[in-house]
Amino acid sequence: MDTESKDTARARADQEYGAQRRRVLAHGPGPDLDWRVRIAGLGRYLPQRRVASAEIEQRVGLPAGWALHNSGVAFRHWAQPEHERASWMGAQAARMACEQAGIAVGDVDLIVNASGSAERAIPDGGPLLQRELGLGRSGIPALSVHATCLSFVAALELAAERIHHGRIERALIVSSEIASVGLDFDSPEVCTLFGDGAAAAVLERAPDDSPSRIHRIAWRTMGEGVEITTLRGGGSWRPPLGPLTTPADAVFSMQGQAALRSGIRLVPYVMRQLGLDDRAARDGLRWVAAHQASRAALDVIAQIGFEHARMVNTLEHTGNCIAASIPLALEQGVREGTIRRGEPGVLLGTGAGLSGVGLTMTY
Repeated sequence: MDTESKDTARARADQEYGAQRRRVLAHGPGPDLDWRVRIAGLGRYLPQRRVASAEIEQRVGLPAGWALHNSGVAFRHWAQPEHERASWMGAQAARMACEQAGIAVGDVDLIVNASGSAERAIPDGGPLLQRELGLGRSGIPALSVHATCLSFVAALELAAERIHHGRIERALIVSSEIASVGLDFDSPEVCTLFGDGAAAAVLERAPDDSPSRIHRIAWRTMGEGVEITTLRGGGSWRPPLGPLTTPADAVFSMQGQAALRSGIRLVPYVMRQLGLDDRAARDGLRWVAAHQASRAALDVIAQIGFEHARMVNTLEHTGNCIAASIPLALEQGVREGTIRRGEPGVLLGTGAGLSGVGLTMTY
């Protein structure tokens, strides 16, 4: 896309954002949940194979520097599935998170696999992860939450509510993604954008003297956009041996500009529900951990105006890791000091479907 068309697209996006924002101003913010929950530990795993954008550019005939300029990715990690299965990767991240939290992996009351990609169709990834952690005979409830790129936030809400209301004491949430097996190398915006990786978080009830809280959650889905980002195969509609199934059904397809425009239309509602629709409210935030959807998507979040917040950016060195992107950003932010205990911040993202989500919390 040339500079003029990019400027035109950005102007159109700004107009759409403004119009959508005006339409939701009449609706007040969502309830202040004040859930007494904290993230006690975080962990990550990145596959050993590091793939530079230059390697992909050469493979598909793109000019040098195209991927960094257009997708925002300098390199990413791709798994070797015979050695680095999704459940195995997730277990490595989970063990790190548990160690940071000062607990054994068996000390949790719930295991949630929160991934947009699946290692198997059946069973779901929860039991696979439980077994990989050496807990196959433990009886600890293990299940999956699948909301594509927003799976981690969905699992965080599910587990945090249970903890806050006393149903459980502690939960382990793991997002482990291998996107590289479903990339379309005829689509430059797809094959240069995605990476593989895993991240995990241990959630527990916050002590009485802890400032950690989950404040508000906003979620909005517009199902009219289901075809904008999709992988059609693997389900009952396009089964592997189905008479209508084609090789194209086995790879991920994305209409990048349409996804960006649709995501922008979701932003005003999410910000309003979080109570962040004016700059004064956003000035109270100290960090932002967003889904690393693309360079353009991160630019949109920056343009919202978080003047006093530190933005966590992992895209350049990991690519878009689907549901693992947000917890990878959290892990990096905490490890590097961008996210500090007792400071308020926000998780933001969009996912296939199309959905937009936001969650405000004090880390």
